Amino acid sequence: MKVRWLMVAVMFASTAVGGAKERVSMRVSPSFSFAPANLVIRATVEPDAQNRSLEVVADSAEFYRSSMIQLEGDRAPKTMMFQFRSLPPGDYELTATVKGPGGQTRAVTRSTVTVFEAGRAR
Repeated sequence: MKVRWLMVAVMFASTAVGGAKERVSMRVSPSFSFAPANLVIRATVEPDAQNRSLEVVADSAEFYRSSMIQLEGDRAPKTMMFQFRSLPPGDYELTATVKGPGGQTRAVTRSTVTVFEAGRAR
């Protein structure tokens, strides 16, 4: 039970690499779901001429899914939406990473989501 509460606390914490403003942030909905889960991820990226791509990853012990989009530097939209459909049960770490020229990491944020196994019929 303590592990679940710890996961909830971690879910609300996200980190960013960089200065005073968060270069990237992410909201994931829902935080808890039953399999097969459909997640909606909203990533917000501060405009910067050096931004080249945004990658969002959902990773668990048994499953991996990712999506990457190209960014047009400071002309890119500030908010982008991703959907990951039919995720199986598991504890997922979601990561949004902004990359610059040459593929170097410019900013990262993380969140967690738990997808529970659906109950069995009696």
